[in-house]
Amino acid sequence: MKKNNRSKIKVFLVDDHPSVREGVRSCLAGRGPFLVVGEAGDDKEALRKLRKTEADIILLDITLPFLDGGELARQARRAAPGAKIIAFSIHGDQEHVVRMARCGVHGYVTKDSPITKLVEAIRRVHEGGLYFPSEMTDAILAPRTVPASDGTGKTALTAREREVLVLLAEGLANKEVARKLGISVRTAETHREHLSRKLKITAVAGLTKYAISHGLTPLGSHAQKIIRNIPIPLRV
Repeated sequence: MKKNNRSKIKVFLVDDHPSVREGVRSCLAGRGPFLVVGEAGDDKEALRKLRKTEADIILLDITLPFLDGGELARQARRAAPGAKIIAFSIHGDQEHVVRMARCGVHGYVTKDSPITKLVEAIRRVHEGGLYFPSEMTDAILAPRTVPASDGTGKTALTAREREVLVLLAEGLANKEVARKLGISVRTAETHREHLSRKLKITAVAGLTKYAISHGLTPLGSHAQKIIRNIPIPLRV
C-alpha cells in the first residue's frame, strides 16, 4: 500500500468550506493517481499541517477569512518548500490571477471550471509546468521595471544577481546554484528573493523570459521546456 501511495500525486486542500473540500476530494478520487493527504479550513491550520505533511500540490483558496491569499501563498511556500501551489478561486479576473502568479503560485483555476481543468492543472504543475489562463500569460510574465539610479529605466542587478538569474533560467535549483557559485544555499535563496523583488517576477518562467529578452541567456532546452508549458508563444 505504501509503495502504491508513493506513485500518487499528493494533494493538500485549503478551503474554508467543508463542502468544497469534500467535493474536490471525491472528484479527484476517481480521476487519476491523486491522493488527498491533508486539508485545512483556515490559514493557521493550513500552515501548521503543511509543515508536517508531504504534499506535492497545495490547492489553495485565495479568499480565506483572515489572511490574504497572496501572503498565505508566500507562507505556504516556506512551510512546504517541496510543494507547488495552485490557486483555487471564485475570481477569474486578471488582477487576481496576476497578483497570485507574482506571489509564487504555479497555477490558477477558477471554482466554476470543469473538474477536467483542475485535473489537467494538477498534472501539468506536478510535471514542472505552469497552468494559467492563456489570455493572461503576457501580463503574468511582464516584468515591472524599477528605474535605475542612472535614470535609464532599466532594472539594476548586481553581477552576482545576474549570475543567479542565468543559472535559474538554465533550470538549476537553489542547491545547484549554490554549488555552482560556491555559496551557501541560504545565500542563493537570498539572491533569488532579491531578484524577484527587483524584477517583480516570482515564477521561474518569468525569470527565464526576462533573462532571454535581455540577452543574458540563449533559448536553451530548459527555457524551451518552460515556454512549451505556456499556452501562448514567447515574445521577446
